[in-house]
Amino acid sequence: MRLQGKTALVTGAASGFGRAIARRFAREGAQVAVVDLNAEGARAVAAEIGDAAIAVACDVADGAQVASCFNDTVQAFGKVDVVVNNAGWSHPNQPLLDVDYQTFRKVYAINVDSIFHMTHTALPHWRQIGGGVMLNVGSTAGIRPRPGLTWYNSSKGAVNLMTRSLAVELAPDKVRVCALAPVMGVTGLLETFMGMPDTPQNREKFLATIPLGRLCEPEDMANAALFLASDEAEFLTGVVLEVDGGRTI
Repeated sequence: MRLQGKTALVTGAASGFGRAIARRFAREGAQVAVVDLNAEGARAVAAEIGDAAIAVACDVADGAQVASCFNDTVQAFGKVDVVVNNAGWSHPNQPLLDVDYQTFRKVYAINVDSIFHMTHTALPHWRQIGGGVMLNVGSTAGIRPRPGLTWYNSSKGAVNLMTRSLAVELAPDKVRVCALAPVMGVTGLLETFMGMPDTPQNREKFLATIPLGRLCEPEDMANAALFLASDEAEFLTGVVLEVDGGRTI
């Protein structure tokens, strides 16, 4: 019960990493807002968790929707202690000139602008209640990039650096800001990142680049997020925790 008495808001929580984080937080005692553009999926996850969860539909690229989502969570639970900015999107793995500007902007709107919107919404609340925790889902792509995902890589590099800068600036407000940098995971975006069908042969090629020899599982991210969100990590801020099986070594 490491999050007993805390309330968490998790974006992109209808599936993948976000769903695992929301479920784990609830098992550890937190009340959880399951936030996703996929309203039906969010409701399903919230129903699975039970009375400790609410489902909130939100497009994280829209500042007004982010503010409304945050306020709905405060209204339901009284406060928000932890925000996990997990929602993300990528263009398919392909030559960089094949990605048009509209797609480029969508990548940044979901991966980067969303953190801007959430910070503007959450910070006044955290100043009022005396602190908070923000966890941003970056990526090993922003640390050790690979060809074919240049624009996505750059967006995650922005997330990683934004996390560290936010941590320094918000430390006087008792707001901790950390990031999780997963290697490619077993989620719905797997083939998008690979740029090829998910066959045993193609997966084996990628696994050869990960020293521990497997992809990132949602529970790996949930475990890491739980630690950083808990009071056990109260002296950690600005950390970009690589959940990557050694990929970035």
